[in-house]
Amino acid sequence: SQVQTVTAASAHRELVDAAAAWNCGGCVYPSAARREAEGLPMLPQGLVLSRMAPLGMLLGLLMAFCFTFCFSHQNPEFALTNPEKSTTKETERKETTAEEELDSDVLEVFHPSHEWQALRPGQAVPAGSHVRLNLQTGAREVKLQDEDKFRDTLKGSKRGKRLDINTNTYTSQDLKSALAKFKEGAEMGSSKEDKARQAEVKRLFRPIEELKKDFEELNVVIETDMQIMVRLINKFNSSSSTLEEKIAALFDLEYYVHQMDNAQDLLSFGGLQVVINGLNSTEPLVKEYAAFVLGAAFSSNPKVQVEAIEGGALQKLLVILATEQPLTAKKKVLFALCSLLRHFPYAQQQFLKLGGLQVLRSLVQQKGTEVLAVRVVTLLYDLVTEKMFAEEEAELTQETSPEKLQQYRQVHLLPSLREQGWCEITAHLLALPEHDAREKVLQTLGALLVTCRDHYHQDPQLSRMLASLQDEYQVLAALELQDGEDEGYFRELLGSVNSLLKELS
Repeated sequence: SQVQTVTAASAHRELVDAAAAWNCGGCVYPSAARREAEGLPMLPQGLVLSRMAPLGMLLGLLMAFCFTFCFSHQNPEFALTNPEKSTTKETERKETTAEEELDSDVLEVFHPSHEWQALRPGQAVPAGSHVRLNLQTGAREVKLQDEDKFRDTLKGSKRGKRLDINTNTYTSQDLKSALAKFKEGAEMGSSKEDKARQAEVKRLFRPIEELKKDFEELNVVIETDMQIMVRLINKFNSSSSTLEEKIAALFDLEYYVHQMDNAQDLLSFGGLQVVINGLNSTEPLVKEYAAFVLGAAFSSNPKVQVEAIEGGALQKLLVILATEQPLTAKKKVLFALCSLLRHFPYAQQQFLKLGGLQVLRSLVQQKGTEVLAVRVVTLLYDLVTEKMFAEEEAELTQETSPEKLQQYRQVHLLPSLREQGWCEITAHLLALPEHDAREKVLQTLGALLVTCRDHYHQDPQLSRMLASLQDEYQVLAALELQDGEDEGYFRELLGSVNSLLKELS
């Protein structure tokens, strides 16, 4: 401050000397006397005044600057900046940085007691401790507060950064050692658990080797499906087996050949031909259950179907249907025939060549064979629609193989049905009392409509039967509507009857 005052005083003196060089009272130029003595002309007074004006303004600005400068150093409150506040802010910033650095490190926790103790630098004080400054020694001292005062202080204090003395603090080395011990403990625990679990499994379950030994002692052998089928075929084909044993073997064999792989395995070791030969047995039960096994093996299994045709199964099945046999045997044989013909156009060709339609016509016209008649009509409907769909699919998608399509085209089923009188036979089956049988017959009539239209027009019995069914199903469909069934079973049957009547009108 003294240096700044001396500088201001020297500047003031320079200004005074400069002003003294000018006679502001008379505003006479300093060299006027010399001009008069030398006989020079005097300068006009207005010109002198115009040159004095800028000098006066400069002098005023300098005096104002000196006044402000000196006054601001004497009263810091009026200065443009407050150096003390700047220093305080910088100090607070440094302290904050230091606190953040301390927070990131692991601090040494000071554990106070109820007596005053000196606090060393760098030690952390737990929250709620009582801290004071000893003016004699200049050291900070800490002790615990009383319980009541401590609770009151916590209630009124704001939440801030505190140090929880109950929280365990670990160094990085402590954490590493703890994790290592934890891993070792986990491995030991897991190994113990594994051993305990293995012991429990051994206690509950026995090894497979011991089980095999026990089964061998009990004459029980664990067999695969292939081994079981071989054993059953041998039992059926054995001359020493009784009729009951043969029937039991065929009954068990039918369960296994439902699976496609098992049916092909039966073919691979010659068991299929053994069963086909069983159709020649003189025992009706053997024929019945042999056909039962064949029907299960033929279903959706082209490889087995081909081998069956080559093995003469089709001829043997037709012979059984054409001869006097029990109704139960004919049911199983018809089941095997349907499984063999479906989706196998070559078998359908052979069926027509062997007179299969004549055999089925004779079967349907026999008394007491109404159940078989419905199954025969269903088979004919399936064969007609199958060929129709195969030809349509070949035209639309061209995915059907040419060979298979050619085989379907060689199956002249509809003309054969017309020639064999199936138009009249199918129409007369509407007289069956069962609604399910009528449904199958109505479907077949619709499929044969293109071929049998003229026969249907010339059959008055068919028209009377359709009119009677229309009246009956109108009543039943109305009852379904009353029960809240918009798309009921009888409504569908009524729709089929109405469709046929419309086509024949």
